[in-house]
Amino acid sequence: MESDEAEPLAAGARRGPNLTRRIVQDLGRAIVTEQFTAATGFPFEAQLCEQYGASRPVVREAVKMLTAKGLLRPRQRAGTVVQPESSWNLLDPDVLKWLLDRDFSIDLLIEFTEMRMAIEPRAAGLAANSATGPQRAAIVKAINRMFAAEGGEDDPLEADIAFHRAVIEASNNRFMRQFTDLSEATLRFSIRRTNAYAGVSRASAIDHRRVANAIVEGDALEASTLMRDLIAGALQLLLAAGKQPPRPDF
Repeated sequence: MESDEAEPLAAGARRGPNLTRRIVQDLGRAIVTEQFTAATGFPFEAQLCEQYGASRPVVREAVKMLTAKGLLRPRQRAGTVVQPESSWNLLDPDVLKWLLDRDFSIDLLIEFTEMRMAIEPRAAGLAANSATGPQRAAIVKAINRMFAAEGGEDDPLEADIAFHRAVIEASNNRFMRQFTDLSEATLRFSIRRTNAYAGVSRASAIDHRRVANAIVEGDALEASTLMRDLIAGALQLLLAAGKQPPRPDF
């Protein structure tokens, strides 16, 4: 996975939301990749102001955002404390992206794929029942992109991600929709891994079209079953690569 990590901004850099976001990205990645820990401590506010050429309000806003993600905790008269992983919001797309910047962990991908197994088949079934015309059109468009990608006319990763995003959106479940950004962040990494383990691209346009057809035709059971089969195939590859036994319910 390509990293968007960059050097901290020098003094005099542009202020405002862009700088706040940049500080959040730098410090969040540093915490998750264990450059800052509870043992090593976290920089003082004045140090961060100097490092980024930022005002105190900008730095405080960045720290507040990292605190909301569960990475930091303010402690009276003791500065800001780095929180253990058990306190992090793993459903936050930024946190997940930073986790993927650490040394590769197949266990992380297995756990996320198992979560997809719990969400996406149900989302496909709901989409078959409730998708609007434009939502069905978005799913079909993503399938067309996948076929184009097999002919070298589109990006296979982007087309695959577009399909899964479209299905979750078409579930019309407001809670499931919260997983679209999270799903995309991990799919950008996991699809490459599962393709590498399979030796070929697993993003079969034909298999995905079967799911799309079931959704468009309103067959909720078929849509759910076929989506489950898609994700189960990826999970089995990850389990084999991680030298873990197959799950008994597959």
